[in-house]
Amino acid sequence: MVALKAGTRPPWVGLGAAVWVQIASGNAYIFPLYSHSLKSILGLNQHQLTMIGVFNDIGENVGLLPGLACDKFPPWIVLLIGSLACFSGYGVLWLAVSRTVQSFPYWSLCLALCVAANSNAWFSTAVLVTNMRNFPLSRGTVAGILKGYVGLSAAVFTEIYSVLLHSSSSNLLLFLALGIPMLCFIMMYFVRPCTPASGEDSVEQGHFLFIQAASIVLGIYLLTTTILSDALSLSTPISYTFVFIMILLLMAPLAIPVKMTLYPMKTSKLGTSDPSIGSSGHLTQEEGNVDKTEPLLTPSSSTSNLGSFRENDDGSEVAMLLAEGEGAVKKKRRPKRGDNFTFGEVVMKADFWLLFLVYFVGVGSGVTVLNNLAQIGIAQGMHDTKILLSLFSFCNFVGRLGGGVVSEHFVRSRTTPRTVWMTLTQIIMIVTYLLFASAMNGTLYIATALIGICFGVQFSVMIPTVSELFGLKNFGLFSNFMALGNPIGAFLFSGLLAGYIYDHEAAKQHGIDRIGSGLSCLGPNCFRLTFLVLAGVCGVGTILSVILTTRIKPVYQMLYSGGSFRLPQSTNH
Repeated sequence: MVALKAGTRPPWVGLGAAVWVQIASGNAYIFPLYSHSLKSILGLNQHQLTMIGVFNDIGENVGLLPGLACDKFPPWIVLLIGSLACFSGYGVLWLAVSRTVQSFPYWSLCLALCVAANSNAWFSTAVLVTNMRNFPLSRGTVAGILKGYVGLSAAVFTEIYSVLLHSSSSNLLLFLALGIPMLCFIMMYFVRPCTPASGEDSVEQGHFLFIQAASIVLGIYLLTTTILSDALSLSTPISYTFVFIMILLLMAPLAIPVKMTLYPMKTSKLGTSDPSIGSSGHLTQEEGNVDKTEPLLTPSSSTSNLGSFRENDDGSEVAMLLAEGEGAVKKKRRPKRGDNFTFGEVVMKADFWLLFLVYFVGVGSGVTVLNNLAQIGIAQGMHDTKILLSLFSFCNFVGRLGGGVVSEHFVRSRTTPRTVWMTLTQIIMIVTYLLFASAMNGTLYIATALIGICFGVQFSVMIPTVSELFGLKNFGLFSNFMALGNPIGAFLFSGLLAGYIYDHEAAKQHGIDRIGSGLSCLGPNCFRLTFLVLAGVCGVGTILSVILTTRIKPVYQMLYSGGSFRLPQSTNH
């Protein structure tokens, strides 16, 4: 690949295109928009509906194949596979809901939604891995921006659903089957690996700040228009104008490459990037040959923390060196946290499993609320639950963007481990679930907003943490393995727990002995026990998060001792 100047247009074009792909990859979050149609048209009970929702979460988060594919193939192939999955999965659901084909077996609907939602894993992995490698010095910021737009996707789809699709579940599924693949076909050309910058640039930080501000404006705009649409009877031209403005705001990140085209910089603070750095493809392919090439990032000039970190990580190192000297042990250094791990090496690390469990608790409990949001609102007396979904979406966006920005600030200024923010948000989640369980008047919106923020923080903190602790080489595989915590949590907490309790309470209210199809439950008891269990689970997650944060604090003191990210001096293993 031709070497490019640091900070030239292609990485920013790719980031702007990635915003659109990330909006498309949030289609799994709009399950509440058409779940009621699945339940009524197909005659499902709540347990069956929540199990379909579990398959939605499984498809969305099982991304091991996309993670492997990103290390082997260019991004456009990954996006192509995702587009085909989206078309086939949502196409089958459209045939069922529109009654074009009668009597689909229940298992086939579960499989179809799983395949459709799995497109998200392909979309998100392609753009996230590519842009994390294109901007390696700003991992937390990039992760926060991209995951933030995913958080806004439900509000974007809700706007389209209400205005352009006339609140029709059948039209929505047809739009998902045809519109999303067409969008990704267009964006394939722009999402590509580029040469990363060789140092930090204040202009680059200004560009990131612009995209963050644009996303915040978009989020506030979507929430405001949703509230106005719900409170007032707006005319058709005004509604279409709202959609047009939304599209313009989605195009805002593309203003950066346009500006760089019209007003090119004559000189760069950083000059040209080091030829040895190469492209992000070079990064992944040549890391095994670091003794012949320069590393992607310059080692920290301050290595005083490195020695103590190494000693704390392996107390038997002296004994190992003696054994090597006597020829009893073949010399082969194991990777340390901050190095590039293989999958076989990373699964042997306690920190990897602690991070997985903490993430599992945070997103597994949060997705239970999301999957049952429509039923939670109806149980508490709401007739139109679209505003709940938009509120959750906006606050999810705030959590994702804010989690990336805040964790990036404190990790650079005070070497604070990012997982501190997972700990704090899970403490808030305990209080929020107790608030849900109380079902007090006026608390539903507050609880939904809080759970949306806390849910979003889990994503934007987990992603850069994985890359910092275990390296970028196999980042796609590791982050998608972590994402399995979402469907596992959905299966346990939503499919088994929430669905069973809801149906049991509905049967009790209707005076029947067995669970029936299509029964609705009203009142706080429909989900009260579920929320109490989730509060207890988050209590355990908080304890695990404190343990993890304590263990990895020396790692962050080493990696960020100079105020910006630095790789350890030795990355070969």
